[in-house]
Amino acid sequence: MARFGGPGNFGGMGDLQKLMKQAQKMQEETAKLQEALPAARYSANAGGGMVTITVNGYGQLVEVKINPAIVDPADVEILEDLIVTAAKEAAAKAQTEQESQLEEISGGLGDIPLPPGFLS
Repeated sequence: MARFGGPGNFGGMGDLQKLMKQAQKMQEETAKLQEALPAARYSANAGGGMVTITVNGYGQLVEVKINPAIVDPADVEILEDLIVTAAKEAAAKAQTEQESQLEEISGGLGDIPLPPGFLS
C-alpha cells in the first residue's frame, strides 16, 4: 500500500505545482492592476451634474468640475456639500472596480482573503 497516493503521484505534488502556478499568475495580474490604478479614472456627479468629481483607481481626487451656474457666494455651503457627495460616489466606484478586478484575478483561489492594503 502506497502511503502518498502510489508511485509517481508524490503525494499531491501536482496539486501543489498547480497552486503555485495559480499564485504566480495572480501575482503577475495583481502587479498589472497596480500599474493601471493610477491611470484609471472614475467620475461621479452631484446636483444633477452641477459638480463632477474624478478620482483615480485608488480613489484619490484628481479633478473637480463645477458648473459656473451654481457658483453663488451665498450658497458656498451647498457647493461644498455637492463636492463631498460627488467625491464619495467617485471613490466608491473606484473601490468597487478595484474589488471586481481583484475578484477576477483571485477567482481560482476560492475565498482566500487578500491582506489589508494589498494594493496600496
